[in-house]
Amino acid sequence: MRVSRRKFVAGIGSVIFFSAPLGSALAAATDKKPIRYAMIHDETRCNGCNICATACRRLNKVPTGMARMDIAHIPLSLKEDNDKYHFFRHSCQQCEDAPCISVCPTGASWRDESNGIVRVNKEKCIGCSYCISACPYQVRYLNPVTHVADKCDFCLESRLQKGFPPICVSACPQNALLFGREDSPQIQQWLKTHDYYLYQLDGVGKPHLYRRVGPHVQGGDNVDRKST
Repeated sequence: MRVSRRKFVAGIGSVIFFSAPLGSALAAATDKKPIRYAMIHDETRCNGCNICATACRRLNKVPTGMARMDIAHIPLSLKEDNDKYHFFRHSCQQCEDAPCISVCPTGASWRDESNGIVRVNKEKCIGCSYCISACPYQVRYLNPVTHVADKCDFCLESRLQKGFPPICVSACPQNALLFGREDSPQIQQWLKTHDYYLYQLDGVGKPHLYRRVGPHVQGGDNVDRKST
């Protein structure tokens, strides 16, 4: 998926940067929170091969032309000979205060409080597409065969409930994806020892998709910086 840098920047509501180490502030913030899973996309490792997206489509039987996730190739320059890209994971961010949940008329779009994952109840979904329109990240689609809304749910039923990480994590040849409980030692250690940022649009809750800071995103208009 190729996206112009201008189009990408225009869609930014707030890009918040965090500089390691975070110290005790992050740990204290997560002590009393419910269970949440987090995905980390290390953009310094990603080469844009989209093997993760191919594996996702096969496992989850995603129809041709649709996607639960993919890696957007955003040119770093508008010059014709540009050969450098920002590889950006485009998928559900499992955000807090998710608008896709509040607009659903049947309750088919919901958050599983046992793990924090935003899910779709296939039995309740009537295919109205309200949730698809409400998602500011445009990461949902309506399955043309089943007429049910679909999106990334961290491969909950096919892998996570069986003790395996999402297929994109296992398939990535660059080890650019890290997944686990947000309060786990592995995820907490990574967040404390790496610079990262959150891609958060206006009017939407905090994402649970963390992105490692690369040289391609450390400047530009419409960028808010925060050090913790």
